[in-house]
Amino acid sequence: MPRSSGTAVHRWDEIDLEKVTEMISRKIVSGRRQMMAQVYLKRGAQVPMHSHESEQLVYVLQGALRCRVGGEDLTLREGEVLHIPSGVEHQAEAIEDTFELAMFSPIREEWVPLVS
Repeated sequence: MPRSSGTAVHRWDEIDLEKVTEMISRKIVSGRRQMMAQVYLKRGAQVPMHSHESEQLVYVLQGALRCRVGGEDLTLREGEVLHIPSGVEHQAEAIEDTFELAMFSPIREEWVPLVS
């Protein structure tokens, strides 16, 4: 909920879950220069190779992801945070049911119309 100072308090449990695919869903909170998303990936879900202007941090809260980032293969597990620099190609596959927080700066403009 926005406040007069421009600050806002958001409650994850009050944000609608957006179904991206049959295997991936998310909730988004966005400011003008930063964006955070709760992302839920079912085991076997794939995020295709892509890149974007945004610098990205991925914090795995539960589960595990097999990632390819800038030509390097790695596995990201619960409690680990991956930093993806701006413009670096990356992809991911959920090797377990996975719950992550993803932070972006600047915001992912192509996601903005999805934010209410």
